[in-house]
Amino acid sequence: MALYEKVEGIFGYRQLPLHMRRQTQKSMNHKRVQRLMKIKGIQSVIRRKKKKYERSTPQQVAENVLNREFQAEAPNEKWLTDVTEFKYGNSQKAYLSAILDLHDKSIVSYVFGHSNNNPLVFETLKLALISVSESKPLLHSDRGFQYTSLRFKEMLDKAELKQSMSRVGCCIDNGPMESFWGTLKCEKYYLHTYQTFEQLKSDIDDYIHFYNYERLQAKLNGLSPMEFRTKAA
Repeated sequence: MALYEKVEGIFGYRQLPLHMRRQTQKSMNHKRVQRLMKIKGIQSVIRRKKKKYERSTPQQVAENVLNREFQAEAPNEKWLTDVTEFKYGNSQKAYLSAILDLHDKSIVSYVFGHSNNNPLVFETLKLALISVSESKPLLHSDRGFQYTSLRFKEMLDKAELKQSMSRVGCCIDNGPMESFWGTLKCEKYYLHTYQTFEQLKSDIDDYIHFYNYERLQAKLNGLSPMEFRTKAA
């Protein structure tokens, strides 16, 4: 399948029909695509790694206000945020901080850096706030040291954003954010070997643009996140 090869095998029998319908304007049953993929001996490239947790002493904590209610009626109503780790070169590390909008699963803002520190997270929030104007979304995170810091709470209070946090060690409380990390790594990061920070950053930038503007989602009525967001606006 040309489309399968174009996206380096990241699409499976659920994603392929969405894009094939868009290209051909014809009905395409996912079960038929699944059968054809089995005949050709191809499948989506999937590799998932479990997240590691590090204990920290929080300066402040918030209740789990979101409480796994992952549906949002409008853009900028509920945001999720987190940081994930990548490796490149000789076991060097890089970190991606991002904010995801639960309404359309779009990435509102992100920062890619060399260190998992407060500036990485604070800059991500600053960039997100620039894009939302008068909106006051709920912001949910885990209990990482950046999110429990007094400075982060001050930033939220100044922007009049309400804070929500997952329970200790319960990653499912931030499920859609974890799902995005898994998708990004399976569909891009695990498919390549990166020697430099710049190579890795370039692919992260390209993938997030692809995810926001081109990657169709069944839960979004077959639209990309930004198409769904624009339609709502």
